[in-house]
Amino acid sequence: MTTAFNTSKPPFNLLSPAELGVLQNNLDIAYFQAGEVIIKAGEPPEGLHILLKGRVAEEDEQDVARPEELRHTYVHYTEEDYFGAWSSMRGRAIHNFVAVEETICHILPTRILLDLVDSNPVFGDYFRNSFAGRFQLRSNGNASQDMTEFMLARVDDSCMREPLILLEGTCIQDAFALMRERKVDCLLVRRGGRYGMVTGTDMLTALLQQGLSAATDVADIASYRLIQVGHDEYLFNALVLMTEHRIERVVVKDDQELKGILELTDVLSYFSNHSHVLGLRIDRAQTVEDLEEVATGLNDLVQGLNVHGVKVQFAMELIATMNEKVMAKLFNLLVPEDIQPHVCLIVMGSEGRREQILKTDQDNAVLMRNGLSWPEKQSVLEAFSRILARFGYPPCPGGIMVSNPEWVLSLEQWTQNLRHWSQQASGDNLLRLAIAVDAHAVAGNAALFKAARNWFFRELSSNQIFFSHFARAALNFSTPLTFFGGIKNKEHGLDIKKGGIFPIVHGIRTLALEHKVLETNTFKRVELLINSQQLPEKLGLDLVHALGLFIQLRLQQQLERMKSEGASDKDANMLVVERLDRLDRDLLREALHVVKEFKQFLTQRYRLEG
Repeated sequence: MTTAFNTSKPPFNLLSPAELGVLQNNLDIAYFQAGEVIIKAGEPPEGLHILLKGRVAEEDEQDVARPEELRHTYVHYTEEDYFGAWSSMRGRAIHNFVAVEETICHILPTRILLDLVDSNPVFGDYFRNSFAGRFQLRSNGNASQDMTEFMLARVDDSCMREPLILLEGTCIQDAFALMRERKVDCLLVRRGGRYGMVTGTDMLTALLQQGLSAATDVADIASYRLIQVGHDEYLFNALVLMTEHRIERVVVKDDQELKGILELTDVLSYFSNHSHVLGLRIDRAQTVEDLEEVATGLNDLVQGLNVHGVKVQFAMELIATMNEKVMAKLFNLLVPEDIQPHVCLIVMGSEGRREQILKTDQDNAVLMRNGLSWPEKQSVLEAFSRILARFGYPPCPGGIMVSNPEWVLSLEQWTQNLRHWSQQASGDNLLRLAIAVDAHAVAGNAALFKAARNWFFRELSSNQIFFSHFARAALNFSTPLTFFGGIKNKEHGLDIKKGGIFPIVHGIRTLALEHKVLETNTFKRVELLINSQQLPEKLGLDLVHALGLFIQLRLQQQLERMKSEGASDKDANMLVVERLDRLDRDLLREALHVVKEFKQFLTQRYRLEG
C-alpha cells in the first residue's frame, strides 16, 4: 500500500500548486479497526477523510446497535474515495461513518479544508454545487487543455474575415480586380435586401464554361442560399455545418447584421482530428470499396474524440453527420439516378435522433412515391443492408431495415402504418411508432418524408388520450435507486438504457410530439421545450446533464470492453458501478434522481397515476 496522496483526482486537481503544498503539509494519517465508528452522527468530524485502504459504510444513526443484516447502509466508500466534507462544512455529521474492515485514511483537518474552500472558489463549488455545476466541473476536468480550448472556442472577430461586399451592377471584370486587390477568393454581392456569394471558381466557370462575358453582372452568377452561423456560435458547430453541407465558407451574422465570413481553412487551423478530411473522402468515394475504407475508420475517430475528452454532445453531432454521409453516399451509389427523386431513405431510432456514437443496429426505411414501379428494389436494398453490415453497422435483430419489405413503403402505406401504430400504441406497435417519430431523411427526396411527418402531426392534433398512453412507456422500467436513495447495484451491472436513458428520451419525445417540435435530437428538443415553456428550465437543464452523463459513462465502458475479448452486444448498455470513480458514482446517483423527478413530472403532466 502506498501512502502517497493522489492529487490528480477530483476535487484535488482543482487546487493550485501552492494550495496542494498547504494540503500535503497538513495531512494526517489514521488507522481504524473493523467496526470502529470513524465519524459519529451529531458530532463535529475531525476533517475530510480520504481512504488509502479499507472500506467504510455510511449508516443511519441508529444502526450501530443493530445486527449488520438489519442496518441501512446509504453508501460504501473504498480506496481513493473521500467522505466527511459535507459534515465538516456544516459543523456536524448526520450519519455514522463506520469502518467495515481495517481502514487507513488520510485526514485533512476541517480548518484547512475550510480555508481552501474559501480561497479557491472552484474547489469550494465542487462541494457546494448543484448536479449541473458538478457535471460541468467533471466535463471541464476530463478535457485536455488543447481540446478544451478548441471545443469552447467561439466564432468571433479573431477567426472570421471581413467580407468584400459589392453592389448589384458590378461586372465580373471589376469584381476580379477588387478581389485581387483585397487578396480574397470570394465576395458577397447585395441584390435588394439579399446577399449572394461568388467565388473565384464561380467566375472562371461563368467565363470559361458558360461563355458569359466579363461585363456580366456578378449578381447574376451569385448563390443566394447562404449557410450562416451566429456570432459567438461554437466554432465546432460551424465545422459540423460545413461538413454537413459540403461547403468551405459560412456567413457570420449577429441577429440580422452581417459580421463576416468564416472559412474552412481558418476552422481547420484549430482542429486536428481530421474529421473534415474523412468527410471529404466520403464525398469523393467513387466505389463501395472506397467508401468502406473510410466507414471502417469511424470507430478510430470515436476513440480519438473520447481520449481527448470531447463533450459527448459534440461527439454525437460529428459522428452522426459522418454516419449519415456514409449511408447517403452508399444509397446514391446503389440506387439508380432516375429512381432517386421518387424515394427517400430515412434513419430512425438513435441514429434518427443523432444520439449514436458507436455503430449500433441499422434502423432505416425507404419511403416511395405512390405508384412507383421499381422492379429491382428488393435486390438493391438487400445489397444496401448487407454492405452496411460489412461496414460495421450491425443488422437490426427486429428486421427494422430496408432489406425487409415491411420497411419499404409508399407514402400512403407509411401514413396508414403511423395511424395504425398510434391507434394501437402498445407492444410492438408502440416500439415501431417510437422509432418512426425520431426519423429524418438522409438521402433521396426529403419532401416525401416531410409530407408524411406533417400529416402525422395533424393526425395527432389535440389527441390527449394518445399522448397520455404514449407517455406511460417512460415509466415502464424502474429507476435503479434504493429506498434510501443509493444506487441499486447488481453484480453484472446496471442497465443504464432502461434505468436512465429511455425514460428521458421517451418522455421528451412525447412532449416534443405533442408540441409539434420538428427537431429529433433529445438535447435540442429539451432546449425548444424550455423556450416554449413546456418544460421547467431547471428540470430541463438537469435532464440534459443527466442524459449526457449516462451516454458518456456507457461509451467509456463500451470502449474498454472493445479492447477485451469476450465482450458481447448484450453488455452494451450495462454499467459496472464499481469501475466508476467516486465523482462519477456520485453524479450517477444524482442523475438517477433527476430521472425519478422527471417521471413524477410526466405522471402529473399526463395523469398517469395508478
